[in-house]
Amino acid sequence: MSAETPAVPGQFSRRRLQFRAWRGTRPFWAGLFVMLGGLPIAYFPYANLQIGHLTLAMQTAGGSSSLIIGVLLVVLGFTLWFQKHVRTFAGVAAILLGLVSIPLANLGGFLIGFLFALIGGAMAVSWAEGAPPESQPARQDMTGTGDAPGGTDPDTTILNPVQNTTELGKSNDLSGTSPANGANGRHSAG
Repeated sequence: MSAETPAVPGQFSRRRLQFRAWRGTRPFWAGLFVMLGGLPIAYFPYANLQIGHLTLAMQTAGGSSSLIIGVLLVVLGFTLWFQKHVRTFAGVAAILLGLVSIPLANLGGFLIGFLFALIGGAMAVSWAEGAPPESQPARQDMTGTGDAPGGTDPDTTILNPVQNTTELGKSNDLSGTSPANGANGRHSAG
Protein backbone atom coordinates (compact mmCIF):
# COMPACT_ATOMS: atom_id res chain seq x y z
CA MET A 1 0.00 0.00 0.00
CA SER A 2 1.46 3.33 -0.95
CA ALA A 3 0.77 6.87 0.15
CA GLU A 4 -1.05 7.53 -3.10
CA THR A 5 -3.64 4.83 -2.46
CA PRO A 6 -6.91 6.59 -1.82
CA ALA A 7 -8.85 5.67 1.28
CA VAL A 8 -12.09 3.82 0.91
CA PRO A 9 -14.73 6.53 0.64
CA GLY A 10 -16.97 6.64 3.65
CA GLN A 11 -14.93 4.13 5.69
CA PHE A 12 -14.46 6.54 8.61
CA SER A 13 -18.10 7.62 8.55
CA ARG A 14 -19.31 4.05 8.46
CA ARG A 15 -17.10 3.05 11.42
CA ARG A 16 -18.19 6.13 13.36
CA LEU A 17 -21.86 5.30 12.78
CA GLN A 18 -21.26 1.69 13.80
CA PHE A 19 -19.60 2.84 17.01
CA ARG A 20 -22.45 5.27 17.67
CA ALA A 21 -25.00 2.48 17.22
CA TRP A 22 -23.00 0.18 19.53
CA ARG A 23 -22.61 2.94 22.11
CA GLY A 24 -26.33 3.72 22.06
CA THR A 25 -27.36 0.21 23.06
CA ARG A 26 -25.46 0.09 26.35
CA PRO A 27 -24.52 2.34 29.29
CA PHE A 28 -21.34 3.51 27.59
CA TRP A 29 -20.79 6.75 29.51
CA ALA A 30 -21.49 5.07 32.83
CA GLY A 31 -18.82 2.46 32.09
CA LEU A 32 -16.35 5.14 31.04
CA PHE A 33 -16.91 7.14 34.25
CA VAL A 34 -16.54 4.02 36.41
CA MET A 35 -13.27 3.14 34.65
CA LEU A 36 -12.00 6.70 35.01
CA GLY A 37 -12.85 6.46 38.70
CA GLY A 38 -10.79 3.31 39.15
CA LEU A 39 -7.62 4.71 37.58
CA PRO A 40 -6.73 7.43 40.12
CA ILE A 41 -7.72 5.20 43.03
CA ALA A 42 -5.29 2.53 41.86
CA TYR A 43 -2.56 4.94 40.67
CA PHE A 44 -2.01 7.45 43.49
CA PRO A 45 -0.79 5.05 46.21
CA TYR A 46 1.99 3.85 43.91
CA ALA A 47 2.92 7.19 42.36
CA ASN A 48 5.87 9.30 43.38
CA LEU A 49 4.86 12.93 43.19
CA GLN A 50 7.69 15.42 42.58
CA ILE A 51 7.28 18.83 44.20
CA GLY A 52 10.51 20.68 43.36
CA HIS A 53 13.27 18.53 44.87
CA LEU A 54 10.85 16.90 47.28
CA THR A 55 9.58 13.43 46.42
CA LEU A 56 6.25 12.56 47.95
CA ALA A 57 5.69 8.79 48.10
CA MET A 58 2.37 7.49 49.36
CA GLN A 59 3.18 3.79 49.47
CA THR A 60 1.30 2.59 52.49
CA ALA A 61 -0.28 -0.61 53.68
CA GLY A 62 -3.49 0.71 52.12
CA GLY A 63 -1.89 0.47 48.70
CA SER A 64 -3.06 -3.09 48.21
CA SER A 65 -6.67 -2.22 49.05
CA SER A 66 -6.60 0.76 46.70
CA LEU A 67 -5.15 -1.40 43.93
CA ILE A 68 -7.91 -3.96 44.42
CA ILE A 69 -10.63 -1.29 44.46
CA GLY A 70 -9.21 0.43 41.37
CA VAL A 71 -8.92 -2.79 39.39
CA LEU A 72 -12.46 -3.82 40.38
CA LEU A 73 -13.81 -0.46 39.22
CA VAL A 74 -12.08 -0.82 35.85
CA VAL A 75 -13.48 -4.36 35.50
CA LEU A 76 -16.96 -3.08 36.38
CA GLY A 77 -16.60 -0.40 33.71
CA PHE A 78 -15.82 -3.01 31.07
CA THR A 79 -18.68 -5.11 32.40
CA LEU A 80 -21.05 -2.21 31.82
CA TRP A 81 -19.84 -1.98 28.24
CA PHE A 82 -20.07 -5.63 27.30
CA GLN A 83 -22.67 -7.10 29.70
CA LYS A 84 -25.42 -4.52 29.79
CA HIS A 85 -27.93 -6.81 31.51
CA VAL A 86 -25.96 -6.60 34.80
CA ARG A 87 -25.97 -2.81 34.81
CA THR A 88 -27.85 -2.50 38.10
CA PHE A 89 -25.45 -4.81 39.93
CA ALA A 90 -22.40 -3.15 38.41
CA GLY A 91 -23.73 0.33 39.19
CA VAL A 92 -24.46 -0.48 42.83
CA ALA A 93 -21.08 -2.22 43.17
CA ALA A 94 -19.32 0.83 41.69
CA ILE A 95 -21.09 3.13 44.14
CA LEU A 96 -20.16 0.91 47.09
CA LEU A 97 -16.54 0.59 45.96
CA GLY A 98 -16.36 4.36 45.53
CA LEU A 99 -17.63 4.84 49.08
CA VAL A 100 -15.24 2.24 50.48
CA SER A 101 -12.33 3.94 48.71
CA ILE A 102 -12.61 7.04 50.91
CA PRO A 103 -11.13 5.45 54.06
CA LEU A 104 -9.08 2.76 52.32
CA ALA A 105 -7.52 4.44 49.29
CA ASN A 106 -6.21 7.95 50.07
CA LEU A 107 -9.61 9.64 50.21
CA GLY A 108 -10.79 7.82 47.13
CA GLY A 109 -7.90 8.90 44.92
CA PHE A 110 -7.99 12.48 46.27
CA LEU A 111 -11.78 12.51 45.73
CA ILE A 112 -11.29 12.36 41.96
CA GLY A 113 -11.80 8.61 41.65
CA PHE A 114 -14.51 8.66 44.30
CA LEU A 115 -16.59 11.22 42.37
CA PHE A 116 -16.11 9.49 39.02
CA ALA A 117 -17.12 6.11 40.54
CA LEU A 118 -20.23 7.61 42.17
CA ILE A 119 -21.35 9.43 39.02
CA GLY A 120 -20.71 6.40 36.81
CA GLY A 121 -22.49 4.05 39.21
CA ALA A 122 -25.51 6.33 39.38
CA MET A 123 -25.59 6.60 35.59
CA ALA A 124 -25.43 2.80 35.30
CA VAL A 125 -28.29 2.24 37.73
CA SER A 126 -30.51 4.82 36.04
CA TRP A 127 -29.75 3.82 32.44
CA ALA A 128 -32.59 2.33 30.42
CA GLU A 129 -32.37 1.11 26.85
CA GLY A 130 -34.41 3.21 24.46
CA ALA A 131 -37.07 1.80 22.23
CA PRO A 132 -35.94 1.14 18.68
CA PRO A 133 -37.39 3.58 16.17
CA GLU A 134 -40.46 2.30 14.42
CA SER A 135 -39.97 1.65 10.77
CA GLN A 136 -42.32 3.58 8.56
CA PRO A 137 -43.28 2.25 5.16
CA ALA A 138 -41.79 4.10 2.25
CA ARG A 139 -44.20 6.47 0.61
CA GLN A 140 -44.60 6.12 -3.08
CA ASP A 141 -45.26 9.19 -5.11
CA MET A 142 -48.30 7.82 -6.88
CA THR A 143 -51.31 10.01 -7.30
CA GLY A 144 -54.84 8.96 -8.03
CA THR A 145 -57.64 11.16 -9.22
CA GLY A 146 -57.67 14.65 -7.74
CA ASP A 147 -54.01 14.52 -6.57
CA ALA A 148 -54.85 12.10 -3.76
CA PRO A 149 -52.23 9.40 -3.19
CA GLY A 150 -53.35 6.13 -4.63
CA GLY A 151 -52.65 2.69 -3.25
CA THR A 152 -50.51 0.18 -5.06
CA ASP A 153 -53.21 -2.50 -5.04
CA PRO A 154 -56.68 -1.19 -5.88
CA ASP A 155 -58.34 -4.46 -4.84
CA THR A 156 -57.44 -3.93 -1.17
CA THR A 157 -59.15 -0.56 -0.88
CA ILE A 158 -62.63 -1.70 -1.96
CA LEU A 159 -64.63 -3.84 0.45
CA ASN A 160 -66.81 -6.29 -1.42
CA PRO A 161 -69.92 -7.72 0.27
CA VAL A 162 -69.98 -11.38 1.23
CA GLN A 163 -71.78 -13.40 -1.42
CA ASN A 164 -72.63 -16.42 0.75
CA THR A 165 -76.45 -16.68 0.64
CA THR A 166 -76.80 -19.22 3.48
CA GLU A 167 -75.43 -16.74 6.03
CA LEU A 168 -77.60 -13.75 5.04
CA GLY A 169 -79.98 -13.71 7.99
CA LYS A 170 -77.44 -14.46 10.74
CA SER A 171 -75.48 -11.91 12.73
CA ASN A 172 -71.77 -11.82 12.06
CA ASP A 173 -70.92 -10.21 15.43
CA LEU A 174 -68.25 -12.50 16.86
CA SER A 175 -67.06 -10.26 19.68
CA GLY A 176 -69.80 -11.12 22.15
CA THR A 177 -70.23 -7.47 23.01
CA SER A 178 -73.51 -6.78 21.29
CA PRO A 179 -76.22 -5.27 23.53
CA ALA A 180 -78.67 -7.68 21.89
CA ASN A 181 -77.16 -10.70 23.65
CA GLY A 182 -76.90 -8.99 27.05
CA ALA A 183 -73.11 -8.79 27.14
CA ASN A 184 -73.17 -4.97 27.38
CA GLY A 185 -69.61 -4.55 26.14
CA ARG A 186 -67.98 -6.79 28.75
CA HIS A 187 -65.96 -9.85 27.89
CA SER A 188 -66.26 -12.99 29.95
CA ALA A 189 -63.61 -15.63 30.44
CA GLY A 190 -66.02 -18.53 30.33
